[in-house]
Amino acid sequence: MKASLIIAIYNNVRFLKAVLDSLRLQTEKNFEIIIAEDGETPDVKEFINQYEFEQPWQHMTQKDEGWRKNQALNGAIQTAKADWLIFIDGDCVLHPRFIEMHLRYAGENYILAGKRVKLDQDLSNSILDKGLNVRFLQNYLLRKLIFGKGHNRYVEEGIFISPDGLVGFIPKLRTLNHLTGSNMSFSKKTIYAINGFDEDYQLPAVGEDYDLTWRFDAAGYKHKSLRNLAIQYHLQHQENWVEQKDNMEICRKKKLENNFVCKNGLIKY
Repeated sequence: MKASLIIAIYNNVRFLKAVLDSLRLQTEKNFEIIIAEDGETPDVKEFINQYEFEQPWQHMTQKDEGWRKNQALNGAIQTAKADWLIFIDGDCVLHPRFIEMHLRYAGENYILAGKRVKLDQDLSNSILDKGLNVRFLQNYLLRKLIFGKGHNRYVEEGIFISPDGLVGFIPKLRTLNHLTGSNMSFSKKTIYAINGFDEDYQLPAVGEDYDLTWRFDAAGYKHKSLRNLAIQYHLQHQENWVEQKDNMEICRKKKLENNFVCKNGLIKY
């Protein structure tokens, strides 16, 4: 298989169904699905076991002992069968060409970085209730980009631009030098080179993308942008945001020591 798609989730069956349904629309079919659950919720297990997958799949769980997403992701990396790893979150529905674009631009020494459009409540409910209508969404977001975004955020990131079309040069102009944890991909070789996600981080954000960004940079890997190519639609929900002071202090110390190969990752030193 060409890729392992790793979906990080925490106890939200309704969102997970929307994400999995979007996988059925993918133009690229040769991938496996790994659902990396930071917990072990019976409802999630029951739903996954009855869902009709079209690709090979794995469901990985761990005890719910606080935020341990990085541990769940490391476990998924270790069990992944493909050499190319694509990471998304369980609240991000995918454009049909999402996996195709990640694989089209894959390269052993590249870290692929995409972004996401954050949908308002009405659009999120429409997807959750009726499924993904890509043509409607593209037209709707284009109008919002021209006439006003409303409660949608980062609308410009939701417009798919075919690299083979007349304006296919536009994505090449939109560079990106940092990672968003819900839309990134790289090879097993590269993530093992920095020993995976750093499990010293025990709170959301920073440790799942910002930390990876500087460590990949320090290891000599190059970022490649997938803006307007690998599109994902972030469903509206209450943000699980916390103060980042503790995480940033952890990161600051590690950067000072240039510890881009973390000690508490895929392998425990």
